[in-house]
Amino acid sequence: MSENTPIPAASCVLVSGGSRGLGLDLVKDALAGGAKVATFARTVTPELEELQAQHPDTVFIGSVDITDESAVKKFIKDASAKLGPIDALVNNAAIGQDSMHLHTSAERIEQIISTNLTATLVLTRAFLRHAMAKSGRGRIVNVTSICAQRGYAGLVAYSATKGGLDSATRALAREMHGRFLVNSVAPGFFASEMSSVLGTEQLSTITRRTPTGRLVEPENIAPIVHTLLFDDTNMNGQVIVVDGGGSI
Repeated sequence: MSENTPIPAASCVLVSGGSRGLGLDLVKDALAGGAKVATFARTVTPELEELQAQHPDTVFIGSVDITDESAVKKFIKDASAKLGPIDALVNNAAIGQDSMHLHTSAERIEQIISTNLTATLVLTRAFLRHAMAKSGRGRIVNVTSICAQRGYAGLVAYSATKGGLDSATRALAREMHGRFLVNSVAPGFFASEMSSVLGTEQLSTITRRTPTGRLVEPENIAPIVHTLLFDDTNMNGQVIVVDGGGSI
């Protein structure tokens, strides 16, 4: 059974895919919230290197392919040796899709699923094993997508991975019996690499149909993730949509 006391605020956060865009914003926000931060991406950007140089004692970075399980495990080991026990995870790493399902190769489908879903679940398992052995409690935030709930042409495999991660969020929250708070944040489309595949016309259509009249920006997402990492919300197994009302 779970303890009756609230899950403590995150003190050391692991963010996957934190080298740029939304991921980098999430790294900076967690750091500003007083947590130590470990983050990896396939390519370490100058912005991330600069952040580590500014905060050498509280930021740990690495060049890691999320689909490389051995490298991921080593990163967690090295990061915890430098920063201390990791008690929170933000699953942000993902690759996009830019083709109709009819024209998407089997190899590309496998790559999208392997990166966005399989590798994310494997990373989550590695984090849980680490955190259970250290503190026994913690928080997980999965960054998914409105694509998991609404249909968009050209994003079949991508949508499947995000829907799978939302389902995993609910199941894992149940499995952990309150020892870990597990939630998803599902952003709508914003002007980033993940949405550029839709093209200007489709993005303009989505914008017109959004009640707020504007697409989502990374700064809209970071406060929600911050709340799930640091505040006593008692939220668990939930998917929070941030899309300006476009899905209502």
